[in-house]
Amino acid sequence: MGKVPLKGLTTAEKVLSAHAGKILRAGDLAIGNVDFTFGQDGTSSIIIDRIRELGRTKLKANFCMVIDHSAPSPNEGVSGVHKKMREFASEYTAGLFDIGCGVCHQVIPESGHILPGSLVLGADSHTCTYGALGAFSTGVGSTDLAVALATAKTWFKVPETIKIIVKGKIPNGIFAKDIILHIIGTVGSDGATYKAIEFYGPVIDRLDMDGRFTICNMVVEMGAKAGFMPLDKKTFQWYRRYTKVAASKLKPVTADAGAVYAQIKEFDISRLTPQVSVPHSVDTVVAAGSLKKIKINEAFIGTCTNGRLSDLRIAAAILKGRKVGQGVKLIVAPASRTILLDSIKEGLLETFIKAGAVVVACGCGPCVGTHNGIPADNEVVISTANRNFKGRMGNPAAFIYLASPATVAASAIEGRITDPRKYL
Repeated sequence: MGKVPLKGLTTAEKVLSAHAGKILRAGDLAIGNVDFTFGQDGTSSIIIDRIRELGRTKLKANFCMVIDHSAPSPNEGVSGVHKKMREFASEYTAGLFDIGCGVCHQVIPESGHILPGSLVLGADSHTCTYGALGAFSTGVGSTDLAVALATAKTWFKVPETIKIIVKGKIPNGIFAKDIILHIIGTVGSDGATYKAIEFYGPVIDRLDMDGRFTICNMVVEMGAKAGFMPLDKKTFQWYRRYTKVAASKLKPVTADAGAVYAQIKEFDISRLTPQVSVPHSVDTVVAAGSLKKIKINEAFIGTCTNGRLSDLRIAAAILKGRKVGQGVKLIVAPASRTILLDSIKEGLLETFIKAGAVVVACGCGPCVGTHNGIPADNEVVISTANRNFKGRMGNPAAFIYLASPATVAASAIEGRITDPRKYL
């Protein structure tokens, strides 16, 4: 990164200024150096084609691919894509996380590739997840990603920033998913378009890292380009637990006291109740208790939003000693092999299986709708995922509700959307 004086800047302005080698403000256009890039099996085929079209025999940017969206492969066509990715990784000495490793937005942070203050591009819209680690991370198209691989640079327009302060006492039964659904329901699905979000407040400080990943993961659902969490002892403990990154490389980038924000919003969650996003828009959010007449056919716990260890612990605590309701399919997908192994050690998978759940490979299949749980016409699904537009889980004639792992687990037991607090 270039050495420039950084004063009176937001986090986004500060990170992008450092990568461009000059002071930038919101609205400025610039070209900056990229620290890390990646693609997944839904986007990497085009990346590979574009690199070959550009005539590049070597990659200039740090790059990896993750086979997670259709893993293991559900058909011959996808198998061909996976083979193409493996051959490219070998030829270009690129990183590859093959089937079973897990969801890109879990395995990449676990691998130590994401550092505070880094500029990360991913050919996946939920790349914003890494803001929980203090990176400016954002999703781009496959062609833009290929150009970054060929040049180690990208162009960008510096986004304005919205400062969000979350305060109050966290009520029983309220988790990070409820908080971000509430925020999105208030701001709207396009209320933060091309903005960066900085999260602050006592509630954010109390959240564990899994909860912070959940919130950053979903900033794109209100149109945001990136999200940032404060870096504190919990962040550094997470790095020590999951990576081998030296402490000397963990240098937080924070906004200055004189930073200028497009908006400052405060949310007091002291009276918040468990939230659910109803079909077919993520910003249509209501209290779980208002939906108790909605019967469900399928429940899904997993994804890059809520497939982490604390999510599985919450769900297992509710399901322990209980059974999934008659006629309900409960599918569980840990977000990574590391989480899968930890879940086995803690007995969480045994709890899920005894309750009647099906545990599938670590990956994105049910969420994106490639396999492992595509609903039938008119079936109702409650999911811990991040999107519920028509066709998201593979069938545009199905109805998808989004909620926390606690709400999904409680609903799976009762066969209808359920406020989980009576189980906690």
